Amino acid sequence: QVQLVEPGGGLVQPGGSLRLSCAASVRIFSIYDMGWYRQAPGKQRELVAAMSSFGDRNYADSVKDRFTISRDNGKNTVYLQMSSLKPEDTAVYYCNAVLARLGYDYWGQGTQVTVSS
Repeated sequence: QVQLVEPGGGLVQPGGSLRLSCAASVRIFSIYDMGWYRQAPGKQRELVAAMSSFGDRNYADSVKDRFTISRDNGKNTVYLQMSSLKPEDTAVYYCNAVLARLGYDYWGQGTQVTVSS
């Protein structure tokens, strides 16, 4: 069964940094489009960052100067490097893997990120 495992969440101070990881148990990781979503209490789930199988990136306006998405196809892993963190970044973060032409859409279990002093 395909699994997306997300270690790396936790508590961080405002202005601090944190890196999230997501490892996918798929055979050919490089062909998947990868993304990070987040959902805060009482709010809609939103796309934070995405990286296509071709290497194209896009970000939510609220994070584009602070967060960086990257991937290591040799490790079947996508990363979200977060810096200059704000309390408004507090949310559960979810990893997503999509292979649209085959209708595959997989989600990680989510990891809590809390930004607070």
